[in-house]
Amino acid sequence: METLKGILEEIVFHNEENGYTVAGFAVDDDLITAVGSLPGAERGGCYLLHGEFTEHPVYGEQFAFSAFEIAMPEGEQEIEAFLASGLIKGVGPKTAALIVGRFGTDTLRVIEEEPDRLTIIKGIGPKSADKISASFTAHKAFAEISIYLSRFGISPQQAIRLYREYGDKTVETIEQNPYKLIGEVHGIGFKKADEIALKMGFAPDGEPRIISGIVYVLSEYASQGHTCYPVDELKETAAQLLDLPIDLVYEMICRESIKLDGLFVMDSLTTDGIMIGDGRVKGEDVVYLKMYWLAEKDVAYLLRSLVEAERKPLTGNIDSCIAFSEQETGRQLSETQKNAVRNSVGSGVSVITGGPGTGKTTIVSALLSIFDESGLEVLLAAPTGRAAKRITEQTGRSASTIHRMLEYQRDDASGRMLFGRTEENQLDCDVIILDEASMIDLMLMHALVKAVPQGARLILVGDCDQLPPVGAGNVLNDLIESGFVNVSRLTEIYRQAEESRIVSNAHRINRGESLVMNGKDSDFFFLTAYNERDIQKTIVDLVTKRLPAYYKDIDPLNDIQVITPVHKGDAGTIELNRVLQEAINPPAPEKVEKKAYGLIFREGDKVMQIRNDYNLASRKAGTEDQYGVFNGDVGTIYSIDEEEGLVNVLYDDRLVEYDNVSLDELRPAYAITVHKSQGSEFPIVVMPIAAFPPMLASRNLLYTAVTRGKSVVVLVGIPMRLTGMIENDRPSMRWSGLRQRLSDLVRFFE
Repeated sequence: METLKGILEEIVFHNEENGYTVAGFAVDDDLITAVGSLPGAERGGCYLLHGEFTEHPVYGEQFAFSAFEIAMPEGEQEIEAFLASGLIKGVGPKTAALIVGRFGTDTLRVIEEEPDRLTIIKGIGPKSADKISASFTAHKAFAEISIYLSRFGISPQQAIRLYREYGDKTVETIEQNPYKLIGEVHGIGFKKADEIALKMGFAPDGEPRIISGIVYVLSEYASQGHTCYPVDELKETAAQLLDLPIDLVYEMICRESIKLDGLFVMDSLTTDGIMIGDGRVKGEDVVYLKMYWLAEKDVAYLLRSLVEAERKPLTGNIDSCIAFSEQETGRQLSETQKNAVRNSVGSGVSVITGGPGTGKTTIVSALLSIFDESGLEVLLAAPTGRAAKRITEQTGRSASTIHRMLEYQRDDASGRMLFGRTEENQLDCDVIILDEASMIDLMLMHALVKAVPQGARLILVGDCDQLPPVGAGNVLNDLIESGFVNVSRLTEIYRQAEESRIVSNAHRINRGESLVMNGKDSDFFFLTAYNERDIQKTIVDLVTKRLPAYYKDIDPLNDIQVITPVHKGDAGTIELNRVLQEAINPPAPEKVEKKAYGLIFREGDKVMQIRNDYNLASRKAGTEDQYGVFNGDVGTIYSIDEEEGLVNVLYDDRLVEYDNVSLDELRPAYAITVHKSQGSEFPIVVMPIAAFPPMLASRNLLYTAVTRGKSVVVLVGIPMRLTGMIENDRPSMRWSGLRQRLSDLVRFFE
């Protein structure tokens, strides 16, 4: 076996799933084609490749490697390629050439030990020199750790995330408990952590492995929306994952638990983070992750406190206040709407639910007018930035995201993101109105109710027929079905809304009826296409030509949103984004682009953040940095810095800087999933209708997608598949104990 040392100059092919890579490596003065598994391959990286030369019948001589290590570069050519790669912050190709031209093979030592000497290079000041030195020092320390981690198949990107989390204690942390990686590093699930642990000598039937397997399965259930799960199914799934007897898994759950309030409690990855229920949820014994059990219990208790608390009175009786609001807003309320106002004003916690066109916004405007007249301090919020912006436009009142309202910020002491508003520092308000409440998951609700002061009114407004939240829990529906809080159900569609086929068809979908589509002056259309390739071609034609030609003054990038249930296939987000990017924002000499993670990011691209990242900083001129970019945030690539390899994304009026690692959290957003579209509204929505999996070809998913359209909805696809989605009224059941806890409180007070 031979060993080659080289700089990765060109990536010809890279498979994200298995790491298989075909790349050109600069070795001495030659460019050698190498093939093998190189997870997280990065241009400019210096590698030691272990393998042998082979002769490919088509491509000729190749170096087939079976193992690799990350190395530090040597020699001027290697050093310059390394610095030019963008791995070191503050250095790009031009600066790299200048530095190596001045310091030669002594470059890396100068950067590490004498960074002040870098200031003789044009364009490098003292701050930049310190930044370059700090980045290189961190990279050098990381390289040693990465070499160790590569033995276990951990990619450089994953290693970087680990290093950012644990620093110099990365190796120590992993050796103590490899299962700690699960959930803390994107791309490392139980199987990878288990592989590492078994290589390190952890026992297959040992306590750490079994408990970690149980926690992993519960975490997977939580990612599907469940706050708990039946113990019988849990133990079977965990036993299959671990390849161990079911009795052994069940014994571990019971043996390592503490009895608490009728439940068996465990915690985290040690011996106390799982709980076993005792028939309290839908008649089943269930198991919780501790944080969800505590959150459910707290939410129920705190909602009870808000319901029982004495509230500030209005300045007049409710009917005179309603009459005043009608005069103030110029909107006459129906008797149903007046009852909704009465319920909301007279309750500590209340829900207003209804579909499109049923007057939810009219009621919110009336409530704002009434509370203002009585001198009550009102906070208006929504789960996402887009939803907050929309309620601001509809009511004329400033609204924020729930995270911003709760002052989500970086803690200087720990470096972690924490809510500034808590039970010790509650919100200063008399009323909180939350729009798009169907999107609120259990953990966000928990953070919220802890910050609500006693005596404040909490009003949740939302559509219970939409998809449940992405996170675990089903808060809005649990509240409605529990009977514990005042619920106002709006069913009447008002005349102006009734004229819209988007609104009328949304209600037809809910009733399982066929849709009224097409025709002159319609705002709802169906175009027939019988296979996914034709669906895709029609969508591209609609977005780039037909819709802009018919509806003047629309911007295909910002005014038209393609929404689809799936990621894969010609009607999925991956392929639709590829063809739409090519059509809407094609390559051009003046547009800088960057290849990463199998994608092309180009200046002007519409992009979406796909995971919550609480460490990303957003900048706005004249204001302090804010931390946190959230799952579903949509922006535009404002600029790409070729020198430093940074991508700057504009979210409304704030810029966020992505480096090579955080770029993995960004995806094109010309086409997005229906789940990602929740809380948003777009002038024009285009949706493929194809042979989707039964779980995604559902009535409430179609309903959610259709109600995202403000002015026009266009469905493209197979008529019988549309009929099938409307008929598929099998909402995915979520295991949640909140409804039962609240129902128990109702019986307690009876």
